[in-house]
Amino acid sequence: MFTSTDHIQPKALTDADRALADKVEALNTRFRHHSATSVMQGALQEAGNIALVSSFGAESVVLLHMAAVIDPNTPVLFVDTELLFTETLVYQQEVSERLGLRNVRVIKAEDIAEKDPYGALRFSDKDACCALRKTLPLQKALDGYDGWITGRKRFQAGSRAALDFFEVEQGTGRMKINPLAHWAPEDVRAYMDENRLPRHPLVAKGYPSIGCAPCTTPVKDGEDPRAGRWRGDNKEECGIHVVDGKFVRTGA
Repeated sequence: MFTSTDHIQPKALTDADRALADKVEALNTRFRHHSATSVMQGALQEAGNIALVSSFGAESVVLLHMAAVIDPNTPVLFVDTELLFTETLVYQQEVSERLGLRNVRVIKAEDIAEKDPYGALRFSDKDACCALRKTLPLQKALDGYDGWITGRKRFQAGSRAALDFFEVEQGTGRMKINPLAHWAPEDVRAYMDENRLPRHPLVAKGYPSIGCAPCTTPVKDGEDPRAGRWRGDNKEECGIHVVDGKFVRTGA
């Protein structure tokens, strides 16, 4: 059985982190007043070997479209937790084909059958379930990359309120890039409308934020867009993001 004690242990600040800090600061200064597209282009063309990590969720198509326009060969890492909505799996294939993305890599954990054979881990320890199915396989897939692009935005959660375009992912020697950090919900909608991008089918059914099927519920009018993620639990992040060397698992 996989337990929370099996999570990756926080890593101390490395020489690579310190070396990256100056570069990240310079990039943030340089791109402070630039558009998300400029940040994306700068990341893909100047920051080294960079991958786009995408959940193919409610707003993922924005960054996927930017990547396809800048370089359709951009590595796109999609973690299939084997608990995703069927709609997400279908959407992933349709969007990849429509945008002409040539390098989409589907990532799956190799030890789910051993550590969670009955799919019951989510009932006893949601953090451990996220670590097993998403965090650990993603960290393994990111080995060898200089950085990765995320779709995180400041408005999504309190833990993201001070999000910058570029960050040091401490303990890994990698950079983390958030081109949409400063975007508001209306910016996302406008970009999707202007570029006629396909919506995730669950958005129309009340899912503004989409994760694994067992841990995602519809959101009512007036609720926070992420209120349907791990509803009723003191949990706000799946664990793939690192703050001060620790995986973020904070309450909303």
